[in-house]
Amino acid sequence: MKLFKSEKTSKILRNNKGFTLVELSVVIVIIGVLAAFAVPRFRNAVERSKAGEAYNYLSAVRSAQERYHSRQGTYADAMDKLDIKMSVPKYFTVGSVAAGSTGDLEDSWSLTLTRTGASAGYGAYTITFTEDGYDSTNSTIAQYDAINPMATS
Repeated sequence: MKLFKSEKTSKILRNNKGFTLVELSVVIVIIGVLAAFAVPRFRNAVERSKAGEAYNYLSAVRSAQERYHSRQGTYADAMDKLDIKMSVPKYFTVGSVAAGSTGDLEDSWSLTLTRTGASAGYGAYTITFTEDGYDSTNSTIAQYDAINPMATS
């Protein structure tokens, strides 16, 4: 049996496999819903890791301050006096060392890092360390549990 051209065309069209517009729309909606949940969590995870870098740096400063204090009898008033082997955090501005809660560098100190650049919508939050470690009272990151590595919740 010989098929005419129009019969061949219609037979070929019936055998073509493909996706309908409805199927493609459903897939796009599913991807959109997944992205709506995944993107904010990803941004928070990235920001949390950047904050973690600041905590690591401040922990190194705290250790260096304790070594300096054991040798000199006072805490250092400048970062260049400390024996820190770590580079400065890339996403934070390092403040200057100041006297802590007692107002005297002999027995207390304080250092604040301020977030610079885009921070996933959190703004220029701060992280403060003292001779006792993380200072949640004076750190503005304390209000952001989603990105605070020291958050208890």
